[in-house]
Amino acid sequence: MTNLRFKKLTFLTILLAVFVSLLGARASAAPTDPVQQGSIGLEGVVPSQPPTVASSITIPNNGQTFTEVPIKVSGICPEGLLIKLFKNGVFSGSAQCVGGSYSITADLFNGINELIVRGYDALDQGSPDSNKVTVTFNDTVTFSDSGPRISITSSFSKRGANPDETLTWPLILSGGTGPYAVSIDWGDGKTDLMSRTQPGTFDITHIYLSAGVYNTLIKITDSTGASAFLQVVSVANGLIAQSADDKTSTTRTVIIWWPMVIAAVAVCISFWLGRKDQLHKLRKEADKHIKY
Repeated sequence: MTNLRFKKLTFLTILLAVFVSLLGARASAAPTDPVQQGSIGLEGVVPSQPPTVASSITIPNNGQTFTEVPIKVSGICPEGLLIKLFKNGVFSGSAQCVGGSYSITADLFNGINELIVRGYDALDQGSPDSNKVTVTFNDTVTFSDSGPRISITSSFSKRGANPDETLTWPLILSGGTGPYAVSIDWGDGKTDLMSRTQPGTFDITHIYLSAGVYNTLIKITDSTGASAFLQVVSVANGLIAQSADDKTSTTRTVIIWWPMVIAAVAVCISFWLGRKDQLHKLRKEADKHIKY
């Protein structure tokens, strides 16, 4: 019985040592760098429900009339969403919802403008539309015989780049009378000035030095003095994980010492119990010889 008990105890001790060693090996295998040599990266999008709470327009008031642009469109919104403004169904500016509110510097079409805003999450899923606000713009600068009023828009409401790298914004200029003066306030205290001779698509570029989210305001004025405005969101991404296209990678080895210590203690205990059992057997054999 003693020998059987010893074998069971030794077997359980060895199992404990193996379990602890495997636990330590698993902990040591945990990644400590964004990219490790020989690793396989998986990238995907976790589906989620689109935003269900609509933002609102509190400024301007429904029915207001304006004779100058730009105007401020502001209101309440769910935290963290990208708020896009549409006038008569055309994208007209964007802002990040911060602290539950937003503010967008916006241009207007000549005449009636129906304004709505919509919030978008990180997957570009849109929320329900806000309340509709109808305002009127009576353009006192552009005359009917000078052609379509100047307008500026973009296919993007938000773009990003790493700090110290070039951020490029494609813009679409239409209407008005050339030449055009272009002014860009990048939101980081820096502005750029440039000129365009004719309408069409063109790019503006900027390098942000610090990570952050910036409201970028573009103003374009034509030769008649009429101006168009567009506010968009520029993002300096900050530090990001190393991409799969990078040729260099870093391997970091972490030694977890505590499982080895526990395993060594378990082996020592097993050895001590074995010695104790052997001494007990020797004493019993000696007692038998003494009796006879």
